[in-house]
Amino acid sequence: MAMLKVTSKGQVTLKKEVLQHLGAQPGDSLNVDLLANGRVSVSIVKPEKQSIEGLFGMVKNTTGRVPTIDHINEAIAAGWAGEVKY
Repeated sequence: MAMLKVTSKGQVTLKKEVLQHLGAQPGDSLNVDLLANGRVSVSIVKPEKQSIEGLFGMVKNTTGRVPTIDHINEAIAAGWAGEVKY
């Protein structure tokens, strides 16, 4: 059993042994289910496997123009800056 401490912000850090048991890697998502009697269940969220064919046409180009690498980089930067809303 791994003991965890709650911070003043209400956060908990899972120990390396717990993450290894889950098979979690940096960037993975975890699912937390609230159970009865103050218990929780934690599991890793496995991404759905997608065929390579499913990636084609993923980004719809409605302008009819082919984006340049500069346009793509600008779009990426805007997304990371939170300037793009989905």
